Amino acid sequence: MTTKLFIVDDHYMVIEGIRVLLQNERDIEWMEHAMNAASSLAFLKRKEPDVILMDINLPDKSGIDLCKEVKGLYPAVSILGLSTFNQQPVIRNMMDNGASGYVLKNATKEELLTAITTVRMGKTFLSFEAVQSLRETTNEAPVITRREKEVLQLITEGLTNAEIAEKLFISIPTVNSHRKSLLEKFDAANTAMLITKAIRGGVL
Repeated sequence: MTTKLFIVDDHYMVIEGIRVLLQNERDIEWMEHAMNAASSLAFLKRKEPDVILMDINLPDKSGIDLCKEVKGLYPAVSILGLSTFNQQPVIRNMMDNGASGYVLKNATKEELLTAITTVRMGKTFLSFEAVQSLRETTNEAPVITRREKEVLQLITEGLTNAEIAEKLFISIPTVNSHRKSLLEKFDAANTAMLITKAIRGGVL
């Protein structure tokens, strides 16, 4: 499965470094790059990538705000936050605004490829440093049942409702019910936010 990749970063050396890193990967189609939010939005009016690597700090708009805007306009596009920062509020805001993952600029080629592949498949990817940062919290996690925790773990692994039902020997409507309950308990608007808040609360 080929992944059409687009990168938004205001440092040309970062863009070129990632391009060189991935240029020989047969499953990656390098589309183009933008160095600010305005250029990226103009590009997206013409072409739609599968995955966007999006820097947090852009000259004309925060990558966090841009992420929310892009997801509102192009919900099928998966966004990977790309930054040198691993502070909890930054990661949390990026994920809450619709990002499917977060990777640091010191990532290895293997980690970057894994991140791109993971979000391309509709799953969530957080670098080790991002996970550690989200776990540094004093927030209390909501109380969930043993079955809800089992469902949550399988959601994290990227299983569909049907796959979860088969694995736990329960019906699909029951899985739907557990998923809805988890979203409500964690006050999460989507699966990525649910996973982020579960990690932050120490549930995962």
